[in-house]
Amino acid sequence: MDTPSSSSATLVNPAASAASTSATASLVEIFSAIQGEGMNIGTRQLFIRFGRCDLRCNFCDSANTWTGQPTCDIEQTAGLRDFVTQPNPVSLEDLVGWVQRLDGDRVHDSISLTGGEPLLHAKFLQRFLPVLREELPLLPIYLETGGHRPDLVESILPLLDSIGMDMKLPSVSGENRWDAHGEFLRLCVDKNVDIFVKAIVSDTTTLDDLDRTGELINAADPNIPLILQPVTPLPKLIKPDYPVPQAPAPEDVLAWQTRLKKVLPQVRVIPQSHKMIGQM
Repeated sequence: MDTPSSSSATLVNPAASAASTSATASLVEIFSAIQGEGMNIGTRQLFIRFGRCDLRCNFCDSANTWTGQPTCDIEQTAGLRDFVTQPNPVSLEDLVGWVQRLDGDRVHDSISLTGGEPLLHAKFLQRFLPVLREELPLLPIYLETGGHRPDLVESILPLLDSIGMDMKLPSVSGENRWDAHGEFLRLCVDKNVDIFVKAIVSDTTTLDDLDRTGELINAADPNIPLILQPVTPLPKLIKPDYPVPQAPAPEDVLAWQTRLKKVLPQVRVIPQSHKMIGQM
């Protein structure tokens, strides 16, 4: 079987080549799977996972994405986990070719740009996304982001169909990004980009953090959906000096939803379904 890079040369048109001069990105993996979180839960997505993140959340289940890696894993057949290892960074031409190959059976509902923090590759995305739209015009482009880099998202907002933004509650994540979150939401609303907010909640969640979340969303647009996602306990510690985050009590989640629905009409509780069905 040919490797993705050798086959992609026959898949990418000259427009991709012209647009991609010096355009490279550091990836972790590309694969096809069922989306297990957020508003797209249950849909089939083609995931492009970018390397590097500038956050260090206490509950992170993808610490392998925090730094750039020398190689990445590219799935050959959608859903079969038949990965081939490729060196980083990858070129725009190769990435487009790999995505085209995985979508050969047209089973995907959208493409998910995830990480890590994909916005750390904003300059690459400015070149990559127009080519991707030309090659796969029927696939919506969905960004999964920490929502803390409004300075980077603005340049690619016109190239996105939807955004899933994590609201980092300090009492759960250990990160405090309120100001950036507020600016991020305002930018998306101003540009009329479809967005929802996800907040991971645990047994350490505070009412102050939940109230601040509701206030920020309400100030940007009260119709933005908010998803409360109970944390999935990790089998090992990400931060050795921090206890394993535990899921909140069901009665607490019900009370939090009631509290938030006083200011926001759309508040849902959705756990990580992909972990429930063993799709990691």
